Amino acid sequence: MAASQLLDLDYSMKHLIDPLLESYKNLENSIPLNPGFQLHKNEIVELINKFRSLLFPGYFDNCNAETLLNEIRNLLNKYAATVAEKFLAKLPEIRARIATDVEAAYDGDPAAACKEEIIISYPGLYAITVYRLSHELHLLKVPMLPRIMTEHAHSLTGIDIHPGAQIGNYFFIDHGTGIVIGETTIIGEHVKIYQGVTLGALSTRGGQSLKGKKRHPTVEDNVTIYSGASVFGGDTIIGTGAVLGSSVFVTNSVPPGTKLSI
Repeated sequence: MAASQLLDLDYSMKHLIDPLLESYKNLENSIPLNPGFQLHKNEIVELINKFRSLLFPGYFDNCNAETLLNEIRNLLNKYAATVAEKFLAKLPEIRARIATDVEAAYDGDPAAACKEEIIISYPGLYAITVYRLSHELHLLKVPMLPRIMTEHAHSLTGIDIHPGAQIGNYFFIDHGTGIVIGETTIIGEHVKIYQGVTLGALSTRGGQSLKGKKRHPTVEDNVTIYSGASVFGGDTIIGTGAVLGSSVFVTNSVPPGTKLSI
């Protein structure tokens, strides 16, 4: 390549790179240059997969429990070294909760041939499993990792569960696509929800000023919420044993045992 061509190339690159570097400086408040958390998405996906293999032995990986636990600890130490041991000590408790979710799915779905089918193939159980893991990390105040985990599950299943939500045992998601469960949602035990359900906030116009406030509804025990129903508001309580029909729009509390439809 001729010297003149090299000069032209250098000029062209400078013409392109200088405005980009200037944007790094000008937009640093909006796009921080030093996140302080090294995001390696592939490693986080690998962490989720190893957790599933550990929680459901023999289903997704033939590694023994000790090998998997050691690999998980090594990965987790990169993101949450100070609380890794506390979190790993919670795994038997997390597994016991997930076992109730498997039971709920099997008891609640006549189309389920067996529990093995649910564990391997049901997107609802996948999303719940990732949520239960990420929720414990959230309680331990691990930054970013819990949300990245649940958003990965969201991308695969269409089920969006914030790790801050509080969800009781025997939780069953049927079908699941389009479900949204907000950060301050509280869900009791033996709750069943179908595709397209939203448990959301009435308004988020307050932005960061709403942080830490109860914005999402409370769903008490033994509630069923059918497809497309929307429930909004931090003061909204769906009482024990209530049934919300498809496509209802709820912004006020529903008394226990009520059957609401349109």
